[in-house]
Formats: sequence, C-alpha cells, structure tokens
Amino acid sequence: MPSPCPISNLVSSVRAKRERRKQARPGELLAAALELFVEKGFAGTRVEEVAQHAGVSKGTLFLYFSSKEELFKAVVRENISGRFAEWGEELKTFEGTSKELLSYCMTSWWERVGATKASGIHKLMMSEAGNFPELAEFFQQEVVQPGNALIQRILQRGVERGELRALDPVYGVYSILAPMIFLNLWQHGHGSCGDARIQLDPQRYIASQLQTLFHGLSLP
Repeated sequence: MPSPCPISNLVSSVRAKRERRKQARPGELLAAALELFVEKGFAGTRVEEVAQHAGVSKGTLFLYFSSKEELFKAVVRENISGRFAEWGEELKTFEGTSKELLSYCMTSWWERVGATKASGIHKLMMSEAGNFPELAEFFQQEVVQPGNALIQRILQRGVERGELRALDPVYGVYSILAPMIFLNLWQHGHGSCGDARIQLDPQRYIASQLQTLFHGLSLP
C-alpha cells in the first residue's frame, strides 16, 4: 500500500490550521473589542483598531459583525447578558439562607464580571448612553432589566422563607445594586470617587456591605 503523500498531508494540515483560526476569530475580535471599548469608550473606538488589535483585516471583522454597534452588542452578550441563564439556574438550585445567597451573588459577580475588563462596560454606558440611545435601550433590555429581575427574585425568596422583611419590589433592588456600582466606579476611577489614601479591598468591602444590608433587611 503506497504511503501517504507528504504534500497532501501538508495541505491538509494547513487547511486544518486555517479552519481552527477561522473558528477562533470571533472570540479574538470580541476580546480585542472589549479591551478597546473599555479603554477608549464606544465613540472613541474605531473598527479598524479592533481588527488590527485582533490581527485581522477590517474586511474580516465585517464578515462576523455588520457594524460597530453589532460588535458592541456581541461584546455585552459574551461577557454579561449571556450569563443570566446560568445565574438564574444557580438561583433555582441554591439551598442556603438568604444571607448566604446574597453573599454568593455579590462575591461571584465581582469574580466573574467586576474584577474583569467587562466591568468597564457599565462605566462606558453610564458616560455614553445619552449619545447612543439605541445602545442604551439595548443595555437596558439585555443587562439592566434581567439583572434587576434576578435581584427581585432573590429578595422575594428571602421574604417567602421568612428571612427578610418585605421590600418595595422596585426600589429594594437598588439597596443591593448601589454598593456594587460604587465598587465598580472606584475600580475604574482609580479611587477618584472616594478617599484615594484607602486601598479598597473588594472582598472586605463586600463583606462590610453585606453586614450593613442584613441589619436593615433581616426580620427581628
């Protein structure tokens, strides 16, 4: 039986590498876009820069994403809104107390989003939403509303279990969100929103906020 042709093997290897590279490109483009959006903002980021940062041509970028707006939406879905189904399932199966659940949620949000580059998306939206109403509406639908609904479920679970007092279903959510928004702003503002002499430890900060929250939320 004749041995395999070396040239044929080489061609097959090159094709396989190209195919793997092609499959990896969307992820590489999203990673490059996230970095640049957080660094420069939405308005200040050009698609040419994203493509160059990912090591591809602008034409290649447009094969995967039809516009800068669609690229930004894909970045949000990849890093934040695409996780809500997973977080919802975790809430369904969580067996601990309300305090343990809130502690888990705040800590895991920090680990999965807050401590990563993705946390810069929130700051970007706060500063640029007024100039890009379509993206602001998208962010409301994909991130803000599902996030608020998830926190409402957590608080309602605590009320039903007799662990938390009844709260306003809309405004109670902000009791949880406010300290995390501050932590996010501190991280990206390099301490400019607080005493710059303090080196904020996120884990200690979250533990302190949880203690304060539960003094106010818990039933006597």
